[in-house]
Amino acid sequence: MPAPPADETNRVADDPRAVRLGHLLFFDPGLSGAGDISCATCHDPERAFTDGRPVGVGRGEGRRNTPTVIDSAHQRWFTWDGRADSAWAQATGPLEHPDEMAGSRVAIVRQLVGDPVLRAVYEDLFGPLPEVAGLPAAGRPVPAQPQHPHQRAWAGLDGDRRRQVDRVFVNVAKALAAYQRRLVSGPSAFDDFVSALRREDASAARSLSASAQRGLSLFLGRAGCRRCHFGPTLSDGEFHNTGAPPRRMADADDAGRYEGARLLLASPFHAAGEFSDDRDGARAATLRTLRQSPETWGEFRTPSLRHVALTAPYMHAGQLPDLRAVLRFYSTLEGALAVNHHGETVLTPFALSDAETDDLVAFLESLTGGAVPNAWRTPPSRP
Repeated sequence: MPAPPADETNRVADDPRAVRLGHLLFFDPGLSGAGDISCATCHDPERAFTDGRPVGVGRGEGRRNTPTVIDSAHQRWFTWDGRADSAWAQATGPLEHPDEMAGSRVAIVRQLVGDPVLRAVYEDLFGPLPEVAGLPAAGRPVPAQPQHPHQRAWAGLDGDRRRQVDRVFVNVAKALAAYQRRLVSGPSAFDDFVSALRREDASAARSLSASAQRGLSLFLGRAGCRRCHFGPTLSDGEFHNTGAPPRRMADADDAGRYEGARLLLASPFHAAGEFSDDRDGARAATLRTLRQSPETWGEFRTPSLRHVALTAPYMHAGQLPDLRAVLRFYSTLEGALAVNHHGETVLTPFALSDAETDDLVAFLESLTGGAVPNAWRTPPSRP
């Protein structure tokens, strides 16, 4: 994999101090409402930074599968529905979502102020934290629920105090994003194979098993996988409705990108907003052309196939338990939902044999790269 592209919306994305702070915060349960859930709870380093569940379970049960954050710095949209356009904007969501970490930005400010290590690292990077005198114990915007305790506490703060808290909250998210930029995989067997071919090395074939090479031919040819899975991440980074059957009928009405676009445009934390460090840059320009279109109903982001063999179960709601189930679905389209809007017309059953399924699985397994260095997979030391 090449180095992650720069994120100009986050001026501290590659600052070692931000990486240190984000590393501390990623493993800190103190950011959650009850002090018992950290980012690493659902993005478990021992499970390739996923949780192995169909859908995420934090303070409650979510609706979507937990994606890995390995190599996530290469993405242009974040979450399954693209409701965030940067890694730091994405990080703001789980911190406060009631089914995830169930924290609040006011409580997070208090956590930083009250922890001498976090406070020292934060202030070395961003400057002094605000005084907490007069701040409630917890608070966040919940405009749809005016009587929610968090909303009432938030509404009780004046505009300057809210801006101070928002700024700290965003800085926490930018530090988390800086740490996640270090979560990169090493070369895979497939990468070694490609590198040897480019060098015209006669030993290239030994880098990839015969079965995986047959699977690669299927991937590029009759199976048509490369229509959506291509480039360094083996993803087009865009959104598609494949008609994958829901795990639960209650999930069949998930609007996907249609709702994600609305949430992104309404967010105060997007690339063109006041907290972005590059409001007139390329990411912001992309946002200005974004529209909430009915054509995107039920579409979900194409995941990277890097280290895909480690991240079961699959699809946006963990509907399919293993790689063979995924290939069976695309091979037959059995159980595919009827698409009411503009579905993927390129999807046609390609009827894999059992042997061909084995070959494609072998190829997908060859995309597993070297593990993220142990220094980034474990909590950092604290003085």
